[in-house]
Amino acid sequence: MSEFLKELEKKISEIVPPEALVSKVSLHASEVVLYTKNIGLFLESEALVKTLATKLKKRVHVRSDASLLKPPEEAKEVIKKIIPEDAGVEAINFDPEFHEVIIEAKKPGLVIGKGGTTLKAITLETGWYPRILRVPTAPSPVMSGIRYNLLKNSKERLKFLKKTSERIYRQNPKKAEWVRLTPLGGAREVGRSCFLLETPESKILIDCGVNVASRDNAYPFLDSINFSLDQLDAVIISHAHLDHSGFLPYLYKYGYTGPTYCTEPTRDVMVLLMLDYIDVLMKEGRDPPYGQKDIKKMVLHTITKDYGEVTDITPDMRLTLHNAGHILGSASVHLHIGQGVHNLLYTADFKFGYTKLFDTIYTKYPRIETLIMESTYGGAKDIQPPRYISDKKLIQTIHETCSNGGSVLIPVFAIGRAQEIMLVIEEYARRSGWDIPVYIDGMTKEASAIHTAYPEFLRRNVRKRILHNNSPFESDIFIEVDKTQREEISEEKGSVFLSPSGMMSGGPSVEYFKAMCENPKNTLIFVGYQGEGSLGRRIQNLANRNSNDRTIPMVIDGKTVGMNVKMRIETIEGYSGHSDRKQLLEFYRRLTPKPERVILVHGEEKKCTDLARTLAYSQRVETTAPRNLDSLRLK
Repeated sequence: MSEFLKELEKKISEIVPPEALVSKVSLHASEVVLYTKNIGLFLESEALVKTLATKLKKRVHVRSDASLLKPPEEAKEVIKKIIPEDAGVEAINFDPEFHEVIIEAKKPGLVIGKGGTTLKAITLETGWYPRILRVPTAPSPVMSGIRYNLLKNSKERLKFLKKTSERIYRQNPKKAEWVRLTPLGGAREVGRSCFLLETPESKILIDCGVNVASRDNAYPFLDSINFSLDQLDAVIISHAHLDHSGFLPYLYKYGYTGPTYCTEPTRDVMVLLMLDYIDVLMKEGRDPPYGQKDIKKMVLHTITKDYGEVTDITPDMRLTLHNAGHILGSASVHLHIGQGVHNLLYTADFKFGYTKLFDTIYTKYPRIETLIMESTYGGAKDIQPPRYISDKKLIQTIHETCSNGGSVLIPVFAIGRAQEIMLVIEEYARRSGWDIPVYIDGMTKEASAIHTAYPEFLRRNVRKRILHNNSPFESDIFIEVDKTQREEISEEKGSVFLSPSGMMSGGPSVEYFKAMCENPKNTLIFVGYQGEGSLGRRIQNLANRNSNDRTIPMVIDGKTVGMNVKMRIETIEGYSGHSDRKQLLEFYRRLTPKPERVILVHGEEKKCTDLARTLAYSQRVETTAPRNLDSLRLK
């Protein structure tokens, strides 16, 4: 590491003029940080920083030397004078470890200023580098907690980043003569996605999820790996859904101290979901596999990356995340291994089709030898209807139910599906003057707030509305519910209840179902995938039974009771954040360049194998649908 840093300093000295007065060069994970006593020179010459980044092939940050930093209280007063009042600044905090001032504002654009002029003025006059955070349109205790803990523990985080850089740039790495992939979960099943990727030098995990619908096979096969967790180099999380991230804190509980890479919204959303997961398990009388302190430790060890940002994560692996179009912050994972020895693309869950929330998955890459692709809807009959038909059916079903004196329960995944349905209902209400109350329950409200903190990850029209303080998620038709109100409002007629969890594996949707299911005037609408073994799948299957024989056992006050399900049960396809069969095949056709091998995962066994056969036959490509613990040599 010391030799690598010396070489880095030498390259920098060849590019940066002496008058830059660089006092120190440091590595924070894969990023280079220059401390200077002449910050003005770098602010005046942005090309100099770009040249450094290009030559070093690394992200470069420039910070003022500690001797230039004004005392925080004095700097705070200066900053207040520089930033326009209508920027909506809610907090100004100083992080002396990173020489940064963290400014939380409702209108970050006004804090930045045209061409970054306001930011430059803050740095020149105070020495502190401003880091701007957007305030969500509604309170988010989770986001506030994350930001507070990162600031509070910045000294510990700085040590972690430096330790990570030592691991990434360790001396004399072994040559990547082979590359091996082992599914530890998520192969021929939906749930607990976890893949071990190894070279002679590196060991990383891609995703680390739980199967919330299963008690017997809930966790990935981590006990099968033949090394201790402290030998693991990195974990990459594609997106926040628990079947991809939900077991991650367990690693930190039992000895892992390395980095987790994901997008910034993924970090925030997965904390929200993990805290809810712990809460649900405890309410069911089950012991969670980890606690809140393990989640906090995970956050301190999480390194967030933007789409398209290339970063070294091990001596022989370089990571780039790209939009997957699935949920907020979801990413496909591209890994450049061994100086071009092998290139792997893991789609994770993705959408190659229209949604109101997100752009479709990214499809253009420099190189791909192996493609790992999801198969959730890979079966021959898994064809979703066009969205306009789904929207029409949803609104029509709600109208029919409410006009007949009933109410509608829509179990939703709090992240992604809830916001998609909210956009459909809000758009219709805005255009038609519809005044049916829509009750938002569970963590859906906070999840929507987190979406407003990251408008750059959303489709252009939604982003534009949020930036103009007209968030669709804050419409008057949406009414937030306190859990003490559930029993009372579940008896209301002519209402809609948007409630997690989407598979009815716990949460408010189950409580509403118990209260509403015996009324034939009510309707239950499924708008998402129901996993095998989940309560949602069992209820969904009741739709095909005779109305006189639709009893399902449920636990009420500690006793198992047979509930006679008389309510109407509908499944409306088309809202999934996953691609259907046609979209999966079309994604492969549009993908450039074409891979040499396709590995099908994240689907029920028949769907994985069927899609593998179809791709092999129609595209003349090598395909496989491995089982869990089947190791595949990729190179």
